[in-house]
Amino acid sequence: MKITAILLAAGHSRRFTHGNKLLYPLQGGEATAVVAARHLLAALPDCLAVVRAPALAQILADCGLETLSCKPHEQVMADSLAAAVRHVVSRQRPPDAIVVALADMPFIRPDTIAAVAAQLATGARIAAPAYQGVRGHPVGFSHQLFAQLAALSGDEGARSVLQRHAQDIELVACDDPGILQDFDTWEELQRLLPAP
Repeated sequence: MKITAILLAAGHSRRFTHGNKLLYPLQGGEATAVVAARHLLAALPDCLAVVRAPALAQILADCGLETLSCKPHEQVMADSLAAAVRHVVSRQRPPDAIVVALADMPFIRPDTIAAVAAQLATGARIAAPAYQGVRGHPVGFSHQLFAQLAALSGDEGARSVLQRHAQDIELVACDDPGILQDFDTWEELQRLLPAP
């Protein structure tokens, strides 16, 4: 089964007071989005990043990701996801499924991402990891849902598709708190980072 990873990295970081949160260096000096991208690539080598900032596009391209620069009206989450889905569907050989990850969630382990992809490979329409019973990211979708994802708009990501197909979500239990750890502010990031 051909599975493509989509990294959503087109946000504006409006609440992050220290610049673009996706370019903010984590421990080790790598930017947030780069860490997220490396974990995604380790599990799924076919990876597309949807970006707004040219500097971020170059950094992620250097990591080995295909990049798609979204138009100004595609820079909220659902619009950028829809643009990415339309892009991969237009390929000569479209994927059988996609795994959608967020660039501001750099703490998800590659084995968790691989487990979500494996669940899709067994025939799941939607697959997502769960930590202590709580569903997190990334979320995988089979090709049967591509048309609905490609028609999304607004700032709710794929929430409407998940609500419409709640009975189709197959949870993959994992011991990875990173699936729940995103951040919008510098203070939230500091709470997620290990003590020096």
